[in-house]
Amino acid sequence: MKKIHMIILLSTALWLPVPVSAQDTGDMQWSRTVMDGSRTGVTVPAATDVEKALGAVKGNTYYAPSGKVFKGGTVARVAEAVIEAQPAMAPVKKVIGYSPEAMASEYPESPLSNWFADNLMRATEDACGRHVDMSIANFGGIRVDMPQGDVTVDDIRSMFPFKNDLVYLSMTGKEIRHVLEWMAEEGFQVLGGVRVVAEDGELLSAEIGGRPLDDNAVYGVATISFLLHGGDGLYLADGAEEVVDIPVDIYTAMVRIVGEDAAAGKPITGAADGRVTIIDDKGGE
Repeated sequence: MKKIHMIILLSTALWLPVPVSAQDTGDMQWSRTVMDGSRTGVTVPAATDVEKALGAVKGNTYYAPSGKVFKGGTVARVAEAVIEAQPAMAPVKKVIGYSPEAMASEYPESPLSNWFADNLMRATEDACGRHVDMSIANFGGIRVDMPQGDVTVDDIRSMFPFKNDLVYLSMTGKEIRHVLEWMAEEGFQVLGGVRVVAEDGELLSAEIGGRPLDDNAVYGVATISFLLHGGDGLYLADGAEEVVDIPVDIYTAMVRIVGEDAAAGKPITGAADGRVTIIDDKGGE
């Protein structure tokens, strides 16, 4: 693990970093940086195009994809270290799917977060054999965007790096309403199977499966272990009639979904479909 971290740090000599955003969550600070390859023409390699993406080192000379030649020095040494690491990284560079468009995760809903929510329902239903009506996940659990074009194992691993397992919950409509009312006030998370409308911190309406939320009905809810006991302020287990832990983590579930769809000739697609509508104080959305 230390060797991989060192390679990541050294590789900044091949990509010039361009800061994109920074976040401060109190106990931890993190930022996103785009490595744009403007210095060397380097791009992110797949398992089969290492030389095209990274260039080649011969002796103490580095021949970059941009056509630039670096004789000796730090750049050549870093390039050699990064290129030598590629065989060990080949398994995670395997292409497993295709995304016609790049998808980002944005509040209060987005193509990527909706894709995740819908497939969380699918994965949970498949894993436990129980009908799932809705899903609840968190925006913080989606760490990178879905790229356009070929999608690798590494893309999905980077998107869902946390070891959060799938969980099936049975919840009454009344408890789900409490959760959605809390979200209307504090901020919505990733939702599937529902349509909600909120204004000024209040929940105006909620539907599941195209029908008004019934306080007396019991629904099947797909979620993740992080949100059961306080993650992102949610305590979903406390209001559940039943909790079924599923020993399958998000990453494994999403890799399987992508692979199954690819085998069926289906691309990775998602859309913002109006499932979460927040009316501002001027009457707009």
